[in-house]
Amino acid sequence: MRTARRESPLDLYNLVLGAFLIASPWLFHMTREVARIEAWGVGALLVAISVAALLAFSLWEEWISFAVGLWMIVSPWVLGFAHTPAMKLNIGIGTVVMFLSGLELFLVYDRTHESVSS
Repeated sequence: MRTARRESPLDLYNLVLGAFLIASPWLFHMTREVARIEAWGVGALLVAISVAALLAFSLWEEWISFAVGLWMIVSPWVLGFAHTPAMKLNIGIGTVVMFLSGLELFLVYDRTHESVSS
């Protein structure tokens, strides 16, 4: 019997954020095509990574999620949709994704070092 990791809810939150990103072009009527494509692509990537992390956890999945969150923060300037509502959405969700991934990495690191010291 497989036991759930205590960090699993964080992957579930990233999954929900990815699904929200996929729906965001319709919810917020994004007019710039590059912002819509970026939201769909990043949302799909977050959903795929989160599902993979829920099914078979590995640290690389959290590092990729962290990098995706960082990309979301800088992408409005790189892709040219700064000063739009899509920029605010990307920065907000990117910050949350980075926080959740960083928290999960910290919790896994803390658990492995806790068991070594015991």
